[in-house]
Amino acid sequence: MTDLRIKDKDKTIVVGVGLKSDALTEIKENLCELEELVIAAGGDVVGSTVQVLPAWNPATLIGSGKVQEIKEMVQESKAQAVVIDHQLTGIQARNLQEEIKVRVLDRTQLILDIFAQRARTYEGKLQVELAQLLDQMPRMIGAWNDSLSRQGGGIGTRGPGESALENDRRRAKEKISIIKKKLDEVSAQRAQHRQSRKRNEIPSFALIGYTNSGKSSLLNRLTGSTVVAKDMVFATLDPTTRKVFLDDGPPAVVTDTVGFIRKLPTQLIEAFKATLEESAEADILLHVVDLSSPNMERQVEVVEGLIKEFKWEDKKILHIFNKVDVASPDRQFRIKQFPRVFVSALTGQGFEQLKKIMSDLINEMQTQVEMYFSRTDEYKLYDLSREAKIVRKEAATEGTIIIAMMTPTLINKWKDYLVK
Repeated sequence: MTDLRIKDKDKTIVVGVGLKSDALTEIKENLCELEELVIAAGGDVVGSTVQVLPAWNPATLIGSGKVQEIKEMVQESKAQAVVIDHQLTGIQARNLQEEIKVRVLDRTQLILDIFAQRARTYEGKLQVELAQLLDQMPRMIGAWNDSLSRQGGGIGTRGPGESALENDRRRAKEKISIIKKKLDEVSAQRAQHRQSRKRNEIPSFALIGYTNSGKSSLLNRLTGSTVVAKDMVFATLDPTTRKVFLDDGPPAVVTDTVGFIRKLPTQLIEAFKATLEESAEADILLHVVDLSSPNMERQVEVVEGLIKEFKWEDKKILHIFNKVDVASPDRQFRIKQFPRVFVSALTGQGFEQLKKIMSDLINEMQTQVEMYFSRTDEYKLYDLSREAKIVRKEAATEGTIIIAMMTPTLINKWKDYLVK
């Protein structure tokens, strides 16, 4: 299998493509994003070109004239790689590489390459490996293209008649099965952690949003943690959960997850399901938006589309418009989403209001109850104060009356002390 990575400082040419039915602005925005992805992978963009076609070329995706133009650009710039902003079949990738004489990747392979570089945890590495295998499987047919040159034989194979392609596909399927089993085990461990949080009734928030919108910086500012936060796409891959203390609400947890992007490869959605479960199980979603991005509206559309795809529409969502310190003030008037808050994770602007809204959203999930603890049970008040917000405490003749805010689960847990 050809090495399809962007190596450090590789000179790279990016190619934007689209059909005549596509909006030209969309094609150009996708190309700008592709350049960011190449930089995030460690490459150096030395040239770019765009082609709009009436229909895709089955052999090379793009037209033969454009292929020749790219070949000349590669020769002039001494580029080591070309990235096409569209999914390539195995045949198309092979034909383009044979003609242009350098590595040719598509957008999906580039994103998977970045994920492979950034994955740090055992789970993250498994997810990336699964996504890469799921991506390679359909490409194998075209890449081998009727080649039966290598013959497998001996113990453990189906005999001398098994082609190289069949052998590779069988091994890939076996590996996919093993990785999925391992991910199921990790997912089960996650579920246990979530159940523990639910038993203790800790409210949970999940940060979602377009990649590079500032989710990790926001998590650091909210919780006082030191999660890696860089001004680049996909700086965070592995989910991170931290406790947050809100003045007017109970302790809660916030989870930072992988950023979304337009044309997010379906293999990644499949592979990162375990990670995305953290968002699926959260009580409230915090949709972080880069207010300063010229493509803000389109990025919001992409995230909202994925929210629908993951069937999260019924969840409470707070829209956090980040980077207010560098955004033009008039951009705030273009915002239609509600509830919303404008913040800067860099300067801390708007964070008091953010915490207040987060508290309000938690408190909306709760109802006020009256409880009575006899003197012999007053030692339990400490445990209660750790789980619920105590609004008022009054001394009674034979014990203490408590007015507290509680979720339905907590009410059930403390039902023996409720005043009927």
